[in-house]
Amino acid sequence: MSLTIYNSLTRRKEEFKPIHKDRVGIYVCGPTVYSHSHIGHAKSYVSFDVVIRYLRYLGCKVLYVQNITDVGHLTDDADEGEDKLGKQAKIERIHPMQLAETYARSYFEDMDALAILRPDISPRATGHIVEQIEMIKQLMQRSFAYEVNGSAYFDVRKFTDYGKLSGRTLDQMLEGTRVKTRSEKKHPADFALWKKAEPDHLMRWPSPWGEGFPGWHAECSAMSMKYLGESFDIHGGGMDNQFPHHECEIAQSVCATGKPFVKYWMHNNLVTVNGQKMSKSLGNVVLLKDAFKKYDPLVVRFFILQSQYRGTLDFSDEALDGAAKGLAKLHNTVRNVRAVLRQAGQPGGTPAPRSLKASLLNLDDFKQQFLDAVEDDFNTPQAIAVLFDVSREVNSALDTGALEVGMFQAVDVFFKETGGIILGIIPAELDGRASPDGKLEATLIQLILDLRSEVRAQKLWTLSDKIRDRLHHLGITLEDKKEGTTWRRS
Repeated sequence: MSLTIYNSLTRRKEEFKPIHKDRVGIYVCGPTVYSHSHIGHAKSYVSFDVVIRYLRYLGCKVLYVQNITDVGHLTDDADEGEDKLGKQAKIERIHPMQLAETYARSYFEDMDALAILRPDISPRATGHIVEQIEMIKQLMQRSFAYEVNGSAYFDVRKFTDYGKLSGRTLDQMLEGTRVKTRSEKKHPADFALWKKAEPDHLMRWPSPWGEGFPGWHAECSAMSMKYLGESFDIHGGGMDNQFPHHECEIAQSVCATGKPFVKYWMHNNLVTVNGQKMSKSLGNVVLLKDAFKKYDPLVVRFFILQSQYRGTLDFSDEALDGAAKGLAKLHNTVRNVRAVLRQAGQPGGTPAPRSLKASLLNLDDFKQQFLDAVEDDFNTPQAIAVLFDVSREVNSALDTGALEVGMFQAVDVFFKETGGIILGIIPAELDGRASPDGKLEATLIQLILDLRSEVRAQKLWTLSDKIRDRLHHLGITLEDKKEGTTWRRS
């Protein structure tokens, strides 16, 4: 296998070769916990969840670090404005750290609902002040940073590669900046490593430059290098973080250590809502907790994976409704396969020897197509298309009886590995959870089927047909075979 990743730093797809064989260090910028998570967070963290899942599927020992920003992220994403947590804490009239705890818990609740694997380490910026100060001191000693009036700044003109990630020149940065030039900076593009705390600023720590708090960019460099080393494999995040955040991370990290910082940079694209950019100013931010009231979280995950991570994602009720129907069809196929195995007394999970009829379903070919799609820069839309190809073949086999029990076991394993372990859209247990449209559909239908079986055993054929016809009217088609009764959406 040959996994390729689009490297934002080189602007091309590259074969993935970790720094240390079979060991992968990955850091993804986590949330700033001043509000509930939204669909944009889901886009990013679902995308990188598949990266983590697949690397582990390949047998790599992955150390996944994703931070929690609980201080230092200012409202304009640069060096001006209020701290986002401090501003929201004033609105809610609580301490900033209470706010951080509240929304950090909320974040993990939402990520768990989306079947996103927890990071191995979730460091907090406030818990790594010492490391950030030490990094700034290194930059000072190497003459890449300077102090003015209790604040420390990075001198961008000292780092010749500044702008390489984003493709911007210093002149372009000045033309496009929204930040007014600060007279205390040597150059308007210089960025803050440490900010002097104003008298009313609650979150403050002592430093060699006076009481203050760390800059947003310094946090991620210090935390990533603490746990992954001075050079590591993958750094991920949203495209909106490419500049200035990730650009500044590279500059300060390379200058502090004298070593390359990250080998592969991965950036997911952004979310629009009904064709418009999602933003608070437009009032169209979709919180995950609100989305989950209408849609099963797995539908949201499935919807996100129908778009390649570097592509834009347009959120709309119509798109989610379509995703719900698509995922329901896929889940129904898996349920029917498992129903056949249950009726045959065969627990799924261990493929039996294939019969001659098994060759009618080229499962190995489908598996290779799926893996080829994932290895092509995590092309999840194409990978999902393969799952639907298999689903159609399996449903046809259910109709014609073209497959024997042993092959159904192999199909179940296929879905568990591809849709379950790698994509995270097919749970190990389907019957006990809500279906994609939010109802306990599978459990209720199975109850009806069990009752209908009793009716058929008593040879009450008219009543049996009536149950079948009423379900068909509701969009559920029953199929009676010698192996038992299966169901699917019409």
